[in-house]
Amino acid sequence: QVRLVESGGGLVQAGGSLRLSCAASGTIFSLNPMGWYRQAPGKQRELVARVYSGGSTNYADSVKGRFTASRDNAKNTVVLQMNSLKPEDTGVYYCYAGPTPGQRLGSWGQGTQVTVSS
Repeated sequence: QVRLVESGGGLVQAGGSLRLSCAASGTIFSLNPMGWYRQAPGKQRELVARVYSGGSTNYADSVKGRFTASRDNAKNTVVLQMNSLKPEDTGVYYCYAGPTPGQRLGSWGQGTQVTVSS
């Protein structure tokens, strides 16, 4: 069973930075495409960034140039570095592990709250 645990959320002023981490267990992590999603109050969950098995990434337009996603397959972790934060970045951030060839479904972490004050 895949388990994902996020950490690093908190309260920060606009313009500040936060670093989110997601630790994975119960999977051959290097095979999982990973993603970060967020959900603001009253809104649908949206994709923030993807990090593929080989390390390539893509980002939502709203975070390009400010956020950087990376992974360390040796440590089974994926990181989201968030700079120049804006109040509209506020929400619960979720780590997602896409299924490997041997898995049927992806897995979600429990989420971590990010609040950006103006």
